[in-house]
Amino acid sequence: MDLSKRASSWSVEEVLEWVKEQHPAHMSTLQKAIIKHDISGRALLRLKEHHLELLGVGDEEQQQEILQDVLLLRVQEEINDLDGICSDCFSP
Repeated sequence: MDLSKRASSWSVEEVLEWVKEQHPAHMSTLQKAIIKHDISGRALLRLKEHHLELLGVGDEEQQQEILQDVLLLRVQEEINDLDGICSDCFSP
């Protein structure tokens, strides 16, 4: 998986790849839902507990594991944004 690409620009296929890598135990549950609901990287970053429940992840502990990894993706997006802003400020 190309980790240099921003999660917000991931395709549905890249989201499926991320789920497969990060949460293989949930792949069978989430695969059909991700495809059916066309969950791209932008949608992935907006997932909340109730969304996961609707997608078939009912166990609260499993939801929290997935949401923690989604939060890490959001943080990386913010870091990339800040890096872009800072590099624009300090470039000659």
